[in-house]
Amino acid sequence: MRARLIQSVEIAPEVRHFVFEAPDVEKLFFTPGQFVSFTDTVGGKKITRAYSIASAPGETNRFELCLNLVTDGHLSPRLFSMQPGESVEMLPPLGQFVIRHADRDAILIATGTGIAPFRSILRAHLNDASRAFTLLFGVRHEHSLMYRAEFEEMARHYSHFRFLSTLTRPGPDWTGLTGRVQQHLIQSLGTRPGGEPPGPRGDVDVFLCGLKAMVDDVRNILKAMGFDRKQILYEKYD
Repeated sequence: MRARLIQSVEIAPEVRHFVFEAPDVEKLFFTPGQFVSFTDTVGGKKITRAYSIASAPGETNRFELCLNLVTDGHLSPRLFSMQPGESVEMLPPLGQFVIRHADRDAILIATGTGIAPFRSILRAHLNDASRAFTLLFGVRHEHSLMYRAEFEEMARHYSHFRFLSTLTRPGPDWTGLTGRVQQHLIQSLGTRPGGEPPGPRGDVDVFLCGLKAMVDDVRNILKAMGFDRKQILYEKYD
């Protein structure tokens, strides 16, 4: 299977939003939260890398990605240099980082381009009849809050969606949360039914996506709070 580039747009420093199509199929089937794997020959070696899909499933063969440039990486420089019409080898969508219990609230915690699968999940699952979603998104600088306007619009439209953003290097005009996502984990969990303080809840799943250090740290915090490991789903970006 091939992925052909339709468009790429810079949405933050060294971060691009890519639109691809899979010309070998009329419709690309995937579950929100899954990833595709690209393969290319770089420096005489065949390199394969997995990238989370950032769009919701549709009726076409198009899909979107959100990637950051790793200057000494094996594949991202190649993808960033691609021009519309060029293509790369692709494996079909895979992955288990998906909503498994539609009858539970979901807490989504992301750093950096770990936001990609959550954009897919929210676009597909958030609606008037859905359970509550909370998105806690952490980056260094305000200009790196990818898809901020989309999430803020979702929060205005749906009373059962909360969007929390935090910066570790805020500018002087920033009035929002500061620090790492770990510092705002309790706030993201919210109160339990009946107004009880945050704690282990059987009616919620927590999804983590970002760099290994964040994911491991938040998992340990949640486990110490009493959350069952089956309630904690995660994907790590090296």
